Amino acid sequence: MAAYDKADLERRMNGAVEALKHDLAGLRTGRASTTLLDPVTVEVYGAMMPLVQVATVSAPEPRLLSVQVWDKSNVGPVDKAIRSAGLGLNPIVDGQTLRLPIPDLTEERRKELAKLASKYAENARIAARNVRRDGMDNLKADEKKGEFGEDERKRHEAEVQKLTDATIADIDAAAAAKEKEILGK
Repeated sequence: MAAYDKADLERRMNGAVEALKHDLAGLRTGRASTTLLDPVTVEVYGAMMPLVQVATVSAPEPRLLSVQVWDKSNVGPVDKAIRSAGLGLNPIVDGQTLRLPIPDLTEERRKELAKLASKYAENARIAARNVRRDGMDNLKADEKKGEFGEDERKRHEAEVQKLTDATIADIDAAAAAKEKEILGK
């Protein structure tokens, strides 16, 4: 059975692009977005849990996030987790609800976010290249097993490279759009 599977390579490369888009959505640009709190984990019940498993996050206003904690005893840990997440947010506790006003972005913070977006993009490029490497290795292994000849291997390698180039172009476009949004240009 052939180890090379073009559909699998496409799925994995698309996964790298989707992961990048998800990561970029979590970078704030001055507007309230519930994805901003996706990386926050809270220590409750003796375990680390994502914030969305202990509270409901909503954006009732363009510059405000609201976190409704389900269990009253978890309000303190949720408050602490949000403050220590490095997002630059300071929750205002109101019973079981935490209100998170989104402050204006300073030029320095915008530059930090742009660097972080570039880092996310580079990680996605690396993931796409790793998928390409796996595909090329599978092609060489299939050729050794006699699944197909050298000409067919080279044709498939060209397809894999074309797919990789297209994926990296998508990654670059997503990163450039987010940087433009962050820097306000």
